[in-house]
Amino acid sequence: MGLKVLDYIGPFVSVIPEVAKSERKIQFKEKVLWTAVTLFIFLVCCQIPLFGIMSSDSADPFYWTRVIMASNRGTLMELGISPIVTSSLIMQLLAGAKIIEVGDTPKDRALFNGAQKLFGMIITVGQSIVYVMTGMYGAPADLGAGICMLIILQLVIAGLIVLLLDELLQKGYGLGSGISLFIATNICETIVWKSFSPATINTGRGTEFEGAVIAFFHILATRPDKVRGLKEALNRQNLPNLMNLMATILVFGIVIYFQGFRVDLPIKSAKFRGQYSSYPIKLFYTSNIPIILQSALVSNLYVISQMLATRFSGNFIVGLLGQWGDYGGRGSYPIGGLCYYFSPPESMSHIIEDPIHAVCYILFMLGSCAFFSKTWIEVSGSSARDVAKQLKDQQMVMRGHRDTSMVKELNRYIPTAAAFGGLCIGALSVLADFLGAIGSGTGILLAVTIIYQYFEVFVKEQQEMGGMGTMLF
Repeated sequence: MGLKVLDYIGPFVSVIPEVAKSERKIQFKEKVLWTAVTLFIFLVCCQIPLFGIMSSDSADPFYWTRVIMASNRGTLMELGISPIVTSSLIMQLLAGAKIIEVGDTPKDRALFNGAQKLFGMIITVGQSIVYVMTGMYGAPADLGAGICMLIILQLVIAGLIVLLLDELLQKGYGLGSGISLFIATNICETIVWKSFSPATINTGRGTEFEGAVIAFFHILATRPDKVRGLKEALNRQNLPNLMNLMATILVFGIVIYFQGFRVDLPIKSAKFRGQYSSYPIKLFYTSNIPIILQSALVSNLYVISQMLATRFSGNFIVGLLGQWGDYGGRGSYPIGGLCYYFSPPESMSHIIEDPIHAVCYILFMLGSCAFFSKTWIEVSGSSARDVAKQLKDQQMVMRGHRDTSMVKELNRYIPTAAAFGGLCIGALSVLADFLGAIGSGTGILLAVTIIYQYFEVFVKEQQEMGGMGTMLF
């Protein structure tokens, strides 16, 4: 039996501000409005610079994790969704290992969610202090105690805003969740910018446009040798090219195709004769949760490794965790240690040069996604036992099975779908990385699954409301 740790946390959970659940049904147009307001607040916070920081031209230590963690350097969204996702990751690992016990009742679920929020705020405070004290915004001695406290306060308040915006949507006032919305927005913004950016960069071969599509037309128009220009536009190095864009579109299509894979279990009403239906179990049973948690794990590993490398450069143990190099002044990237083997290979030529790196990355992605997917169903109320209870409460039974055998039958499908679906998510992410998709394989997977979730929500609302006109007007 696990410890009843949540009972001791209960009194502290009430300290965190909470969004009250609506007592009435929220109309679809209201949900769209609240979702738009939430996104607007997030985007504004992404542009408001932190007051009191010193400008720094140094490499960004968290360059590779910012897109997925929806963070923006030097702004109120410096931490992004990292504290929330990290708290969710740790709490689920604790629940999966039975270190803390999560009951089946709504009260226990609410207590678990409250504990996640509390832990998320504690992580926000901790990360804010670490960021300031390690000199990310200038040496603490130069900033002064007052400015340091002010920067920490700004980051903590911004973290609370993100937490409340996420809860606002999850309580039914908007569509989906704040975390999904912020991630999808950040990734889609990156893809659009790298495809159509009008910014110019001097590459040594002359001035080129950053955006892959604009660069394609510019290179064809300015190069006298059109065939050579076409090859350059398709495969140019160190900047987005058309092959990257085509790989991104291909991965989008593959993920949407796999979204349709499911098993429909026949169910019927135990109360009304002749009322039949089906319960769908999708291949991506846990959706994008495995890749979000895997991203949080890697992000925190990167953060810890880089901070230790900055303070204890040359230490053997720190070197085993990760060794870092500068990526053209924009950010740091792993060149050795555990972080290196957990990072995606840069190109196909790199895979050939260092196949051990590629194999380690594949095994890590597949194993971690399958593990997180299997763990998630136990703590999120979507395990075979929970589904059987939901069906029983709705007075539904599986055709050809008694109430007692329903859990056993669901156990044949749900754990397998969760583990195999997580494995497929990991495999698709690896494929996207190897093909060179824009925004990283993990980012593409997150964007596609989140957009598809919103599409499903839209279709469901449309069916319930009876048409597009009724929904919006």
